[in-house]
Amino acid sequence: MNLNVNIHEDIDKFIVNLSGEIDAYTAPELKENLLPLTKQAGNVVEINFENVEYMDSTGLGIFVSALKSTKENKSSMKLVNLQERILRLFRITGLDKIIDIDTTIRGESVNGKL
Repeated sequence: MNLNVNIHEDIDKFIVNLSGEIDAYTAPELKENLLPLTKQAGNVVEINFENVEYMDSTGLGIFVSALKSTKENKSSMKLVNLQERILRLFRITGLDKIIDIDTTIRGESVNGKL
């Protein structure tokens, strides 16, 4: 499967809508589109995972690179609308502790609160 990356500039942030699969095949396209947004000071980048069905460790590496870039360039990044299996990857690796992730999953919070 492919990955579609759609970037929308909102008033106060860039919204990156992803759909498809993030893997070794599609990761270069994601990196090419995402990293430039993190390299400008003050940019807020929100990445919408609502339509991402699969992600492997290559995808995790892209988000680690993006996080590093945000810290170096004084921008920020937030991941939203993750499906449970994608969120689990971030938790298993401990990346949920260092990456800003909205843990609300499809209308329900992970801990049962909204």
